[in-house]
Amino acid sequence: MISYLGRRVSLALVTVLAAVVISFTLVHLTPGSPGELILGAGATKAQIARENVNIGWTGSVFSQLATYLGHLVRGHLGKSIIDGHSIGADLAARLPVTGLIAVLATLLSGLVGTVLGVAAAVRGGRLDSVINLTSSVALSMPPFWIAVILIWAVAIKAGVLPATGYVSPGQNFHLWLESVALPVAALAVSASAIVARTARVAMRRALLQLHIHMLRSLATPPWRLLFVHALRNASVPIVSVLGVQFVALFSGSIIIENLFALPGLGQAASNAITSHDFPAVEGVVVIASVVVVSMNLVLDLFVAWLDPRVRSQ
Repeated sequence: MISYLGRRVSLALVTVLAAVVISFTLVHLTPGSPGELILGAGATKAQIARENVNIGWTGSVFSQLATYLGHLVRGHLGKSIIDGHSIGADLAARLPVTGLIAVLATLLSGLVGTVLGVAAAVRGGRLDSVINLTSSVALSMPPFWIAVILIWAVAIKAGVLPATGYVSPGQNFHLWLESVALPVAALAVSASAIVARTARVAMRRALLQLHIHMLRSLATPPWRLLFVHALRNASVPIVSVLGVQFVALFSGSIIIENLFALPGLGQAASNAITSHDFPAVEGVVVIASVVVVSMNLVLDLFVAWLDPRVRSQ
C-alpha cells in the first residue's frame, strides 16, 4: 500500500506541474501584455515596456516560469493586474463556494444514482425500463437547461427557493442551503443518470459472481447479500465514475455559477478571462488543478482499499 501511495502521489505532483506549465505557456503566448492592459490604449511603447519590466513580464518564458514556480512554492499567486488585489486571498475565499457545491452535487448524484441503479438491477422489468428511459432523458439535457427549468419552476413560479444570490454557511446555514439547492440540483441531474447506469451494470455483474450464488445457497439474508456483499463488489466502478463526475462538476461550474450569481471559482475564471487578467487566469488554473488532482488521489486510495487488486497495477 505504501508503494502504491508513493506512485499515486508522484503522479499527482507531476500532473499539477504539467497543468501549471501548460497554462503559463498558453497565457504568455497570448497576444498583448499586462502593461498594455494596465496603461490603456494611450500609452506609448516605452511606457508599456517599463510597466512590463516592473511587473516581471520580461525575459524568456523559461526564466519567468522559474520565477513563477518559485512564488508558487511559497504560496504566492501574485496580484491582479486589473485592480491589484491579492489573487491568492480572492481565490481562497471563492474556493469553498465552488468546492462545496461540487461535493454536494457529487454526493447527491452518488446517492440517487446508486439507489436507482441498484433498484433497476435487482427489480428489473418495468422499473428497469422506466429508470433507463429517465436516465436517457436526463443525459440529453445539459446542466444549463436544467438550471433554467429549475429557476422558472421552483424559484419564479413556486417561489420556494431563491433564483440567485449566495449566503455563506457561517452567516446562516439554513439560508446557505436554500442558496445552493438549485445549483446543486442542476448539476446533479445528469450526473445521477450516469451513476445510475454505472451502478445498474456493476450490480448486475456483482449478482452473477459465484460467491454471491454460494452465499444465497447458504440462506444469507437478502439485505446482507445485497448491501454488504454484492454492493461492495459493485462499488469500485461506482466510486470511479463519481471521481470523474466530481472533476466534471468542479470544472464545469462556470456557467452555473454565473447563472445563479455565485461568488465561486467559475465566476472568478469568467471575470479573469473577460478582462484578460493573466495572473488571475493562471491562479484559477493552479487552484483548480490542485483540487481536482487531490480529489482523484483520495478516490484512487479509496478504490484501492475497496479492491486490493488495484494496488498491484
